[in-house]
Amino acid sequence: MTIVKAHALGNDFLLVEEQDAAGVSDRAAFARAVCERHRGVGADGLIVYRASAGGRVSMHLLNADGSPSEISGNGVRCLAAWIARQRQLEPGASVDIDTDAGTKRLQLQSREGRRLTFRAAMGPPEQVQRRTLDVDGAAIDAITLRVGNPQCVVLGAVTEGRLHDLASRLAVHPAFPAGTNVELADVEAPDRVRILIWERGVGPTEASGTGACAAAVAAVAYGGAARDVTVHSPGGVQRVEWLDDGLYLTGWAEIVLAGMIF
Repeated sequence: MTIVKAHALGNDFLLVEEQDAAGVSDRAAFARAVCERHRGVGADGLIVYRASAGGRVSMHLLNADGSPSEISGNGVRCLAAWIARQRQLEPGASVDIDTDAGTKRLQLQSREGRRLTFRAAMGPPEQVQRRTLDVDGAAIDAITLRVGNPQCVVLGAVTEGRLHDLASRLAVHPAFPAGTNVELADVEAPDRVRILIWERGVGPTEASGTGACAAAVAAVAYGGAARDVTVHSPGGVQRVEWLDDGLYLTGWAEIVLAGMIF
């Protein structure tokens, strides 16, 4: 089976064509095996995709633990980078990717070596609300929303201790029956937000595209941020614009390898 590895700001994914995965009876188990960092290839998720020649692309995402996810902002960018490379696309061209959270259009902004930068139309945020959640007896002020997938943002201190203590508990809080992605977010300036991410089905990740979008929305709605911000995570910086027609996410992705897995 041919497998491709790509990453966006350290958030890494394995890409497998649908025709190659057709004989895999248990895809959740397969995702866990290939995403395992010591005995598999290693990644935060597995994307099984279908691409018609010169046409649309569709994908289905499984997290590293085998659970399904509606979308990943970095995952769609990784897939778009591979499609752009295969089709030899130049800046200005677009790739439409059908996900379980709808179709996302990614416009190629630049190519620098193996690094491709895209601006992705992520659609409008939904169900944005401020809530108080009880976490082991402590009242936590959180902003919950959907950006194709469930998100929970806590504004305030961004530390590794709070990530492992608070964010890990929120990810499996009873308020979220299907689990949620969690971002700790600090509005450092009107145009700059810093985050740490606890990804549903994965744990801490270097970056998250949908998480950056969620943190930006929370920062704008409740933290005094501008509607055009840079979101800084351990893996790097993404830009999020909240315009009248929805969210736009700009960032880069790199292809790491294409090889054969046995």
